[in-house]
Amino acid sequence: MNARLAVLGAASAALVVCGLLLYALGADPAGSTWPVGRFVAVLGVAAILYFAAAWLVLRESGNAATLAIVLGVALLARAPALVGPPFLSSDLYRYIWDGRVQLAGINPYRYIPADPALAALRDRAIFENVNRRFYAHTIYPPAAELMFRLVAMISQTPFAMKLASVGFEAIAIACLLATLRLCRQPPERVLLYAWNPLAIWSYAGNGHVDAEAIAFIAAALLARAVRRDGWAGAALGAATLVKFLPAAIGPALWRGRWRLPVVAILTIVSFYLTFIAVGPGRVLGFLGGYGAEEGLRDGRGIWLLAGLADLTPLRRYAVPLYGLASALALGAAALVAARACRADSADRAAEVRRIAGWAGFLAVLATFVFSPHYHWYFPFLAIFAVLRPSRALLWLSVAPLILILNPWHEFFLWPALVYVPAIVLFVVDEGAIIGRRSARPAQPSPAATCDVPAATSPGRSAVGPDR
Repeated sequence: MNARLAVLGAASAALVVCGLLLYALGADPAGSTWPVGRFVAVLGVAAILYFAAAWLVLRESGNAATLAIVLGVALLARAPALVGPPFLSSDLYRYIWDGRVQLAGINPYRYIPADPALAALRDRAIFENVNRRFYAHTIYPPAAELMFRLVAMISQTPFAMKLASVGFEAIAIACLLATLRLCRQPPERVLLYAWNPLAIWSYAGNGHVDAEAIAFIAAALLARAVRRDGWAGAALGAATLVKFLPAAIGPALWRGRWRLPVVAILTIVSFYLTFIAVGPGRVLGFLGGYGAEEGLRDGRGIWLLAGLADLTPLRRYAVPLYGLASALALGAAALVAARACRADSADRAAEVRRIAGWAGFLAVLATFVFSPHYHWYFPFLAIFAVLRPSRALLWLSVAPLILILNPWHEFFLWPALVYVPAIVLFVVDEGAIIGRRSARPAQPSPAATCDVPAATSPGRSAVGPDR
């Protein structure tokens, strides 16, 4: 197993270098003319290698050398992306700019980058690459902003911001390893996140702030696994204040006690109070404008509504009706998840797997509802797959690499290549769960140490959430 895994890892790391070589040196950080089709093809090959490696660690038993290979390749693959140019997005220049503004003693939500009040902070290396600099206030929530400030205190360079993202990934991997150990699961399963090619390019390659959210999500899962509700609430609140999407997993972490939701709310309020001097409305930054730009306000950027719009013009009530239906669906799923996950179990492994399964389900449902257009929104789903392997989660954490290339510039047919297979795989996963449950004996063997489905035994893979 180790030899095959090492070969797959070496090939994956080599493909990162191949991807970097496709970039046209000296071009703009984003939107430049370069062979994006070939780059996506390289990522497609990397995804195949990733699936092969995931299949390997889920079917065969490893040892200490296996984990060393997994962690070594994760570092090796990120190294060239870390020092390469951030050519898939220019977002990290806004991060650096916001950190610089804060170091100057200015609230980052107060001015747009092009405001004359910030003229003294401008330069060619950072300011000239800040997107939406002429009309948009920052959109990033307070926990992200505080991270930008901390990084800017050390260095105001793309490398520093990307290094911070990799540091948060390291925290996430450490938390996942601790949780796997607690559940007596093979530690090499951390590969399901650590080798994810989309994570490598999104965070080591482009420094996206989502890596900070991933670290807090992994910390929240670990805190819930050891039943530290206060810490789980603080981590969940912090994750929500990096990207709002992690709030969806809260019901799966709740044990029916007050501490987690109260601490999460207090964390959110405390962070926002740090920047509230600009006013309650302005502290949300460009959030409303971003929703309009991305087609969330009129429905053209929402996957299902975009498909409906291809058939007939959307009515004025389409978006409100979609919002109501989505809220009801998310609310119902949250109630079921909270009920399924609130009880403590003597079998800690089965409990954590159940929590991760429901958290992953809620995260996927929220992702479907908002249907992000950018690939870096998706790798966080692999976090849940580490603790509860699922074909649907693995697919959805990697397949959005094709969103880098959208030849039709539309929001239904091309994203359908991501979402439709995910739906099919989810149905397959659920069918496998139902089949295993029906095949279980009424009285489990006393020798069983944890409620792990037969598919997790050596030689077989485990897929689908325990629900």
